[in-house]
Amino acid sequence: MINTNHYTITRENLPIHEIMGLQVQVVRSTDPKKKGIKGIIVDETQRTLVIETRNEEKILPKNESTFAFDMNGELVELDGEELMGNHIERLKNGGKH
Repeated sequence: MINTNHYTITRENLPIHEIMGLQVQVVRSTDPKKKGIKGIIVDETQRTLVIETRNEEKILPKNESTFAFDMNGELVELDGEELMGNHIERLKNGGKH
């Protein structure tokens, strides 16, 4: 869980929340080379996440991976399919793609 003065991000509302700026790691992927990539989400499109690692930015298709988000030390896993679309579209659809 992440608490701020204005909102709380939880496992339940993460799919409909703005995820830019969150720490993330690829825990499973159909492409074995992508497993273990970790960093900060710096951009998002309907189908991809851009993750800034120590050395570079990586563009990862959402539907290929399962992501673990660092929620103040608690890892929350989400299948990339749950993140399809941008956060506004996910909010409109109640987190369903």
